[in-house]
Amino acid sequence: MLIIDGNNLLHAISKTTGDTEAVSDLGLCRTLSRFLGLTGEKGKIIFDGAGPPDKAKFDNMGNLEISFAGSGSDTDTVIEDKIAASTAPKGLTVVSSDRRLRKAARARKAASVKSEVFWADLQRQLSRRRAVREPAAKRQGLSASETKQWLEYFGLEQ
Repeated sequence: MLIIDGNNLLHAISKTTGDTEAVSDLGLCRTLSRFLGLTGEKGKIIFDGAGPPDKAKFDNMGNLEISFAGSGSDTDTVIEDKIAASTAPKGLTVVSSDRRLRKAARARKAASVKSEVFWADLQRQLSRRRAVREPAAKRQGLSASETKQWLEYFGLEQ
């Protein structure tokens, strides 16, 4: 399970690309959802603040759960609480370059990945061409009855 510091990752992306508007929070979530769909992993991303009034755009993101820390908390505290509450912390990977979160992950024997490293790996994996599996029937060819049907259809004889 990935636990992602959304604001930290957005900052890392803008630092990497040099473009402060490189990715929106919604665009980031869509990209992460695509990535998680390919890898089969599950993830939670947390952003600071209350988020937009209409959060409907953040629904149906596959294996990605999206939440906002709210006005009374911050992302770091929410993530620390999730690490502390985990019954299987060794199965967690915290994505953040924040020292406080990386230290909290280490204390519970959870893995941690710096945001810049995670984003570069994500981009590499999404850019790879996936081999398209051919249907088995393509390699086996047509059966005798299918061949007969096609020959009849085109008015040909064997």
